[in-house]
Amino acid sequence: VNQLGVLGTGFMGAGIAAVAAMQGIPVRFKDTKHEQVAHGLAAVRAVLQERLAKNQITRQQFADQLSLVSGTIEYTGFGHVPLVIEAVFEDIAVKHQVLGEIERVLPPSAIFASNTSTIPIATIADGSPRPERVIGMHFFSPVQKMPLLEVIVTPRTAPEVVATTVAFGRRLGKTVIVVNDSPGFFVNRILAPYINEAARMLDEGVAIEAVDRALLDFGFPVGPVTLLDEVGLDIAAKSGAIMAKAFGDRLKAPDSLARILAAGRLGRKSKKGFYLYDAKGQKGGVDESVYALVAATTRADLPREEIQRRCALAMVNEAVRCLEENIVRAPRDGDIGAVFGIGFPPFRGGPFRYVDAVGAAEVVRRLEELEARHPGRFAPCGLLTKMAREGRRFYPATGKPV
Repeated sequence: VNQLGVLGTGFMGAGIAAVAAMQGIPVRFKDTKHEQVAHGLAAVRAVLQERLAKNQITRQQFADQLSLVSGTIEYTGFGHVPLVIEAVFEDIAVKHQVLGEIERVLPPSAIFASNTSTIPIATIADGSPRPERVIGMHFFSPVQKMPLLEVIVTPRTAPEVVATTVAFGRRLGKTVIVVNDSPGFFVNRILAPYINEAARMLDEGVAIEAVDRALLDFGFPVGPVTLLDEVGLDIAAKSGAIMAKAFGDRLKAPDSLARILAAGRLGRKSKKGFYLYDAKGQKGGVDESVYALVAATTRADLPREEIQRRCALAMVNEAVRCLEENIVRAPRDGDIGAVFGIGFPPFRGGPFRYVDAVGAAEVVRRLEELEARHPGRFAPCGLLTKMAREGRRFYPATGKPV
């Protein structure tokens, strides 16, 4: 890949373009309006400017990298691009439209990658006469800081397309995992039950700061409620609807999140969420008025360990289920995805190493105990139960995956 096309000049598209320019790769930006292209170029400049301010690059490198990014509202300059990454609005009709437009311009050997975080890649590939050359490249926000890249493949994706995409992701400096196509892929899927469980505890009357503090103590970089504010409740709601449709009540978000969103609380981006934010978006204390929107009428206390177990084990169980369903190909991939994608405590090694550390039998016992009190959400998946029964581990004592 000697040059890159990026469709969409928003936050994610600009981040992808900036990271590519940092590696000396020419980038052709495309959006529908000159103003949007200009905004995207300014965002790329801001990313590079931050590196310059931190003395990570010289002024000459800054100028050289910035000169690699050009923009257009047409498809001029895309005729010889070997890889295009789409980062447009999360709507399948819009994605099919840009896919149809760009494929009339691209060479037949070009790869079309979607940065979607919610729409199955197979559904996007259905809009292409060359579905074997359609793949997912799920970057994490902000692109220039988050190290993980999920490369999502379908049964129709050509092997050379997978190899090229993985190699390009590594060239961008990303830690790459390959996952099979499924709603939520891997990272967002295991994040869903974790976030949902935190929200249910708020419905039970547990204080927002108590939930966040417990998971910080467990080792996460931010608490789950703070994470909701950071991601945006609108984004979480869209992802949650897809999870619920695919997996039913087990991954259905509590109704209170919809009420909070309907009240105009998007999180940090709207300066209004679970926490208070100043004019610059700096987080303050809890916004006490949000409690009127949750189900609880009185406050309740839960032991810190109970909060940690409910959130963490919901995530761990879903991770093992993903391995069982071949969404991830190996425990190592799942651990890397969880640590680098959502900040699973690195010293715990990821969900699979966590199971080995605690013991599969003990994890199953804790899940069964939680399932007895909260039916439908904590039933241990089949692979975990089998490993507990057979006394197996995900990693042998040598540390290499089984």
